[in-house]
Amino acid sequence: MSTKPKAPMLQELGEYDIISKIAEGGMGAVYKGKHRTTQEIVAIKVLPSVTAQNPVLVKRFEQEFRTAKALNHPNVVRAIAYCGNPPTPYLVMEFVDGVSLGAMVDRDGPMKEKDALRIIAQVCQGLHRAHKQKLIHRDVKPDNVLVNREGLAKLTDMGLVKDIDNEVNLTKTGRGLGTPNYMAPEQFRNAKNVDVRCDVYSAAATLYTMVTGEIPFGKVSPLDCWMKKIRNELTAPRDLNPALSERVDWAIRRAMSADPDKRPASCKEFIEDLTGTSIRPQSKGGTQESQNDIFYLSYQDETGEAHTVKGSPDGIRRAIQEGILGDIRLIRAGRSKSGPFAGLESYAEFRDLVIEPAPMNIPGMKPIGSAHSAPPPAQTASPTYDYAPTTAHPVSAYDEPTTAYQPQSTQKPFFNLTPKQTSEQEISTQSSWWVWVLIVGLGILIAVGTVVLLPMLKG
Repeated sequence: MSTKPKAPMLQELGEYDIISKIAEGGMGAVYKGKHRTTQEIVAIKVLPSVTAQNPVLVKRFEQEFRTAKALNHPNVVRAIAYCGNPPTPYLVMEFVDGVSLGAMVDRDGPMKEKDALRIIAQVCQGLHRAHKQKLIHRDVKPDNVLVNREGLAKLTDMGLVKDIDNEVNLTKTGRGLGTPNYMAPEQFRNAKNVDVRCDVYSAAATLYTMVTGEIPFGKVSPLDCWMKKIRNELTAPRDLNPALSERVDWAIRRAMSADPDKRPASCKEFIEDLTGTSIRPQSKGGTQESQNDIFYLSYQDETGEAHTVKGSPDGIRRAIQEGILGDIRLIRAGRSKSGPFAGLESYAEFRDLVIEPAPMNIPGMKPIGSAHSAPPPAQTASPTYDYAPTTAHPVSAYDEPTTAYQPQSTQKPFFNLTPKQTSEQEISTQSSWWVWVLIVGLGILIAVGTVVLLPMLKG
């Protein structure tokens, strides 16, 4: 039986000599190469000749280069050069001497919490820079994060990035792009209209795999995966890894809420959730404000009288959990006695007490397997962020965004999963109508019977 001979490996591309093949997949092969003049070691991603005949895919390949080129950040793989000439378009990227997070978990199993937080914080910094430049990644997953030998994490594969301002994206309306287990449920419906919270979801799903060693929602079909997502039928990461802290377990589940409005509105807020520490703003002089562990709380007692108290985060948490401060929805917190005061959801130190993961709000569908607390106070608008991390925070050198992204309203479902439920009023009206039909029909039958049977009886 004859076998098809393997195609010879490329020897050179443009100004680069090919050293070895790193990987190969559906979108092409990745080679390790060296520039002939500078001797720089690079990674070269080559588009297959068949794919190169599709202008849409070639355009997406070029977009990957332009997006990566625009993102100059230590936690994003650097783009170096691009050649779109047929028959072999290729993309030259920074070579990362390491492995992907996916390969790392496959090899070593679940990561220790502190190591996982250190890496995901770096991923969030790269995403934060992208979001600052109004770019949405849309395909964050373990295989798209590379970690070098020094432990530096770099986000890669920018082929599905969406440009919010210029709409430079190649996604058809109604089509979801990404990896089902890691992408937000609203992305299944329409990847074109997703926002920052889509990447927050995927970052949390990536962290889920890092700390549990498991794929979120298991190995199921895309449809089953979507159904599980919209109902929040997610096995809690702490159930799979009991060593995981309650704080990180809650932060992951909140960020993976099916309802985008229940997720953190930014990567910065997600990191706050993971650590339970608010990232304090930077002062005008460029130095970080002194850390103040005292909070002031405004609350109402059982008679409705307003009070203001102060305490440490731990002391306040105990008082809230014991019900000493009354209705949690009415409590407001601030950093000074004179305010300003905001709902507890505004502070990472207390946010987990008022926000629970939530399923997507689809009319007619009953939520399954999701715990709910009393509804929290109305969310305040996200401020423009000017912040720097605390020294104890795992995030380092967070750059300061100038634009805050406001959450969009939850999109309407594209189909209803259950038949429309008839209201009691509708049921009552329909019942009365049928009664009248029966009465009229019975009267007609009696009249006809009388006309027909009466002569027969007389005869």
